[in-house]
Amino acid sequence: MIRKRVVITGEVQGVYYRDTCRRVARAAGVAGWVRNRPDRSVEAVFEGPAEAVADLVGWTRVGPELAIVDRVDVHDEPVEGLTGFDIRPTG
Repeated sequence: MIRKRVVITGEVQGVYYRDTCRRVARAAGVAGWVRNRPDRSVEAVFEGPAEAVADLVGWTRVGPELAIVDRVDVHDEPVEGLTGFDIRPTG
């Protein structure tokens, strides 16, 4: 199990990024959360098997159809044992 925190910048709010991310993560069996940030970026945390998390991180570089991703910053973090995948309030 690994955990990655990602911050995605570009045109990533108002394009169903969070909902699509949640659906992709759940389908991959990855736990975590996603939220909009006040600076118009999107932040997400992925926990799960290394390959599945890597796939999700790769997905963030493209996102849903209407997104225009300029940058993805990836940070390793200690695993917390999250279950499920949620959309969190803006923070």
